[in-house]
Amino acid sequence: MIYNTLISTDAVAQHIDDENWVICDCRHDLSDIEAGRRAYADAHLLNARFLHLDQDLSGPKTGDNGRHPLPDPEKLAEKLGRLGISDNTQVIAYDAHGGMFAARLWWLMRWLGHEAVAVMDGGITQWIAEGRPLTAEVPQPASAVFERRPGALPVNATFVLTHVDKKGMQLIDARSPDRFAGQNETLDPVGGHIPGALNRFFKLNLDPQGCFKPADVLRGEFNQLLADRKPDEIVHQCGSGVTACHNLLAMEHAGLKGSRLYPGSWSEWCADPWRPIEK
Repeated sequence: MIYNTLISTDAVAQHIDDENWVICDCRHDLSDIEAGRRAYADAHLLNARFLHLDQDLSGPKTGDNGRHPLPDPEKLAEKLGRLGISDNTQVIAYDAHGGMFAARLWWLMRWLGHEAVAVMDGGITQWIAEGRPLTAEVPQPASAVFERRPGALPVNATFVLTHVDKKGMQLIDARSPDRFAGQNETLDPVGGHIPGALNRFFKLNLDPQGCFKPADVLRGEFNQLLADRKPDEIVHQCGSGVTACHNLLAMEHAGLKGSRLYPGSWSEWCADPWRPIEK
């Protein structure tokens, strides 16, 4: 069986020693960028490898390409291979924030053409709450060959700009409602949102325990937001292309397949003063 959206802690526990499975710890804190690495060093799931949002799952910043630009795909493929991930590996990503950062790895692997990747529902928080074991031992995996293949296609700022006022594209912004409205902006130099965008705070995808809502519930909520728009007309964005992946994952889990990601998101968009904004 291939897992390609979400996976339960039970299923992960059953395959914790499976040689064809690789578990990736994606914990991160935007206000303390080394917090995830420290947490991993302290304790993590057995055999889990650590991937850093800034250093592994993002590329170099130029000042106008957003806070978390996409990494070089070939370099990312090489890095995944060094972690023991091959074309036949089932990859599991987890974090401590309801999938906020794990969803980034989920989307990146789909971008590289790898479908067997899933986010552990509830993350390490759920794992610990269930009394499951952790370790501080760092695995030393044998390298594998991971080949990049055609996968999920993102859109860029030019595409968004030329489609803002046209049918066929609907932006969904995953940021909190206050930041969407241009208030309390602390991460980017300009507040507001891209004209025409709808707001769907990514945390709305989760239940009070930090797990994803059932697929039928999510499907109903997204259908209400999208009205008569088709999933392949949807482009997800957020502040820097990270939490937007959470909404994209939620839609896929709900059976609403085919939406796309604008990786540069608001942090790239607002870097050019000539691009229009709304508040």
